[in-house]
Amino acid sequence: MIPMVDLKKEYELLKEAIQKEINEVLESGIYILGPKCAELEHQFVQYNQTKHAVGVANGTDALYLAVKALGIGPGDEVITTPFTFFASGEAIAEAGATPVFVDIDLKTYNIDHHKIEEKITSKTKALLVVHLFGKLCDMEHIMQLAKKHNLYVIEDACQAVGTKDANGQFAGTIGDVGCFSFFPSKNLGAFGDGGMVVTKDFKIYDKLCELRNHGSVKKYEHASIGINSRLDEIQAAILLVKLNYLDLFLHKRQVIANVIVRHYPRFRKCQR
Repeated sequence: MIPMVDLKKEYELLKEAIQKEINEVLESGIYILGPKCAELEHQFVQYNQTKHAVGVANGTDALYLAVKALGIGPGDEVITTPFTFFASGEAIAEAGATPVFVDIDLKTYNIDHHKIEEKITSKTKALLVVHLFGKLCDMEHIMQLAKKHNLYVIEDACQAVGTKDANGQFAGTIGDVGCFSFFPSKNLGAFGDGGMVVTKDFKIYDKLCELRNHGSVKKYEHASIGINSRLDEIQAAILLVKLNYLDLFLHKRQVIANVIVRHYPRFRKCQR
């Protein structure tokens, strides 16, 4: 059987560069919130053409912290899609809010933006949209709807790193907050769990930094109740190497997908 993702082969390709980065971390003795994480956040900002990035422990935490950073909690509702990984709805519920599901568009399998408005109530505080399988939702209409009803937009871009819309904007940078997962099988995968949250709003960024580190504003001073969700230095070091190859790997995936579509007509209906 041919594996969907051959992580061993990928490691062999990048082994020398990755081992060098890991050794630098081990020799530094700095393993949490160190220079590798800071550099990855900086490079992720540059790559995605946004303003702020916060490295966190995993993609689920990225979603949860995004919801919390927007002040969403008990009594609030967040509209999302039922056709996604469990973490999308889980993050909303874990924050104490209620996930409200809107059906999908059968052509794209993403949330059907035509059906969102009928689910908006006085309790609705945000739209959490999922760019499923790397295909962007119709963000133009979703952003118009959010503006009309004064709602936040959270992008679950855990499967969409490197994807752009027709205007050249990257997935995760169009709404108020974008969330990414570095689970090993993702397009940009760590050698364990990892995640990132991006935003163009400094206040949201500042709150995210606080919440990911036990609600701490400085050492041993805590302004709120946060969680322990920090991207460790070894994973950041690995991701620094792999980020350099992201565009190449995305291109290779597209080439393979096009070959499959060309030779197996039954897959054409799934073509983006």
